[in-house]
Amino acid sequence: MSFRKVNIIILVLAVALFLLVLHHNFLGLSSLLRNEVTDSGIVGPQPIDFVPNALRHAVDGRQEEIPVVIAASEDRLGGAIAAINSIQHNTRSNVIFYIVTLNNTADHLRSWLNSDSLKSIRYKIVNFDPKLLEGKVKEDPDQGESMKPLTFARFYLPILVPSAKKAIYMDDDVIVQGDILALYNTPLKSGHAAAFSEDCDSASTKVVIRGAGNQYNYIGYLDYKKERIRKLSMKASTCSFNPGVFVANLTEWKRQNITNQLEKWMKLNVEEGLYSRTLAGSITTPPLLIVFYQQHSTIDPMWNVRHLGSSAGKRYSPQFVKAAKLLHWNGHFKPWGRTASYTDVWEKWYIPDPTGKFNLIRRYTEISNIK
Repeated sequence: MSFRKVNIIILVLAVALFLLVLHHNFLGLSSLLRNEVTDSGIVGPQPIDFVPNALRHAVDGRQEEIPVVIAASEDRLGGAIAAINSIQHNTRSNVIFYIVTLNNTADHLRSWLNSDSLKSIRYKIVNFDPKLLEGKVKEDPDQGESMKPLTFARFYLPILVPSAKKAIYMDDDVIVQGDILALYNTPLKSGHAAAFSEDCDSASTKVVIRGAGNQYNYIGYLDYKKERIRKLSMKASTCSFNPGVFVANLTEWKRQNITNQLEKWMKLNVEEGLYSRTLAGSITTPPLLIVFYQQHSTIDPMWNVRHLGSSAGKRYSPQFVKAAKLLHWNGHFKPWGRTASYTDVWEKWYIPDPTGKFNLIRRYTEISNIK
């Protein structure tokens, strides 16, 4: 065998060895990326902090991932933590939380999630860019909480969860008592991009809002004196729905350009004032009602038992509250506030803030950190 042929054989073996090592390293990198991934998008890239080996639950990695999107503002962070904790403890499904927040809250949130009681949670912290709302929201001091940027995060689900085909969105003022898998499996009709709980259902009774009357139909949210609203030919008596908890088919959402449609009506409201003047609920509801008029599926009413925050009194029996799959404190009386109903149910899932920044407020002198 000539010297030249020997050199060629050695070179081929060296290349083969190099490719073998490269393949091995690539597999190791792929495994790492499954635990820590960076997504990019117009809301800004953020690292994913995944816990690969859940400490509390034996999660089958072959299970379909259930993306749960929840907004977490600094002044309501305890609510988001309690909601996440309740979901995690009541399921063995492969849940990944997409926690949407602002840059100045991310470090505080991450410190809280590193608590021993929450270490089994798999999550991603996603930064929401308020610039998305420029020209789409009218400044109104009377709206208070509903005007905060994170209120509108639900409009941008395909951006927040870019790789998911389906996702659950829920507000931070909820407690989940059922298995989130059941909500995720809510059937959506063909052509429907989302499923909501209607305000006329039998589980959550109709509520009279001070200054707004019966706010459970379209006329309670939209100004039917405006020609643009009348041209839509939507019946004013149509039952409205609650946007605080819903299941979204993101493939259909993208196909129908739902986000663009919502932004269109936000801009038109800024220019023409299309929302009801007596609007007492979330300012996110009117554009959703327009876009999803007679084009949405429904979720089981027990998966959004609401109005617990409409007053400080108890409107439901203990048996009904216990049977509910999801409890929703929509309204002014939040369970972490000075006066609220069913605080004992909520506090069961609350994890004290290790940094001491967030404290419960109670009417009487109580220990803030519930043990």
